[in-house]
Amino acid sequence: MPPLTPDTVRTATETLSRLTDYLRENPDPEEAFALAEPLLDEYTGLPVQFADTLRALARALQNHPDAPRTLAGDLLINELRTAAWEQADQPLHGVLDGLRELYGSAAEGGQGCGRCR
Repeated sequence: MPPLTPDTVRTATETLSRLTDYLRENPDPEEAFALAEPLLDEYTGLPVQFADTLRALARALQNHPDAPRTLAGDLLINELRTAAWEQADQPLHGVLDGLRELYGSAAEGGQGCGRCR
């Protein structure tokens, strides 16, 4: 794996920006779900990855031998860790599944009696 650089990380954020722009163009829901699904996976999706990144950043900063040992620094590192927990606590994969079921049911349209539709 090539070493990470700010440019490689920037490329990832640019890809997310392109996805956002594309979704604003009202694509077919199935295509939109397919594109968003990897981002919302409950084990490897963006909330989990971003939370892990925030925790790793906090650890790297706190454990660096040249890191200043101050109350202000400790508070900021704790804010990173709190943000990480908040990110990891987003149950978005289930939302995606529910939306997929809802749109799948709406697309089928003809099933069920009149009262059920």
